[in-house]
Amino acid sequence: MILGLDIGGANTKAASSDGLFTASVYLPLWKGAPLEEALCSIARRQPQPQAVAVVITGELADCFSCKREGLESLMACVRRSFSIPAYFWGTKGFGWTDPLELAAANWSASAAFLGREGGDCLFVDMGSTTTDIIPIKGREARAAKTDFLRLASGELVYMGLLRTRLDAILPAARISRRVVPLAPEFFATMADARLALGQISEERYACDTADGAGKDRQSALRRLARCVCADLEEIGEVGALAIAGQACQRQKDILVQAIARQAEEHGLERLVAAGTGELLIADAAAFLGMGCARISERYGAGISDVFPAYAVARLAEMEILDRQCHPGAGEPV
Repeated sequence: MILGLDIGGANTKAASSDGLFTASVYLPLWKGAPLEEALCSIARRQPQPQAVAVVITGELADCFSCKREGLESLMACVRRSFSIPAYFWGTKGFGWTDPLELAAANWSASAAFLGREGGDCLFVDMGSTTTDIIPIKGREARAAKTDFLRLASGELVYMGLLRTRLDAILPAARISRRVVPLAPEFFATMADARLALGQISEERYACDTADGAGKDRQSALRRLARCVCADLEEIGEVGALAIAGQACQRQKDILVQAIARQAEEHGLERLVAAGTGELLIADAAAFLGMGCARISERYGAGISDVFPAYAVARLAEMEILDRQCHPGAGEPV
């Protein structure tokens, strides 16, 4: 069994290659979260795996001065936490030569694993913070290799189901026949909108709140009201829910436009959905009339939420088996 890790700036995710273990831990690196302690805890919860396979996206956290520092720091943390071989996946696979090739390569592992299963598709993975939209054709990902270039091409949409600020999604809201601009302030997130509308539970509110207060519905409604410089006494629950509903609709519209752009550009009609936002992706696909396969239906909801961790574990498993069958093959880094 191989243990897969996806170390992000906000969340660290884990999955075993046999699919029996999954975990997602909110660990905001920029706040000095105890990553090494969390990794050691994950290691203790598992029967001794043969190796650990890792993808990294947390190098952009602003606790690091640059991506290289972030990558080297996170790699060292993994090696301290596990006494077994650690394989790191980059945009060129396990055979990387420069740590910068490992930067934000979790989408690459997911696409490489799906590509081996065959079939052209648009792979869409929406997490709490960002959304990857990766064309897969001829068993290979047809995407740019860095977040900078993927952001420019629309293959990376910096929008997630939970952590995205409300004012980044919704410039203005219609409340009681008034169109009111949202204050450009960190008053609320999409998690508040989805919790208020009953689309997620308090347990699925897997990020910090904007004001440090509770993750209950009433607290979420108060944060939503603040987005228009009001409180619940002033605009009522109806006004707060209007903001939430419009924000969720706007997020779906953005996702639909982003998927349509990549589908048209690459001539793809089938979509594979994964991540915390899998249901929203499926809704967008249905709106566009695209076929949609959901990772949760194939592997389970737990795997869908941490799919890059599962994918890199499976890829490492395949690599190790291949080396056992072909002893002269090179060793992954």
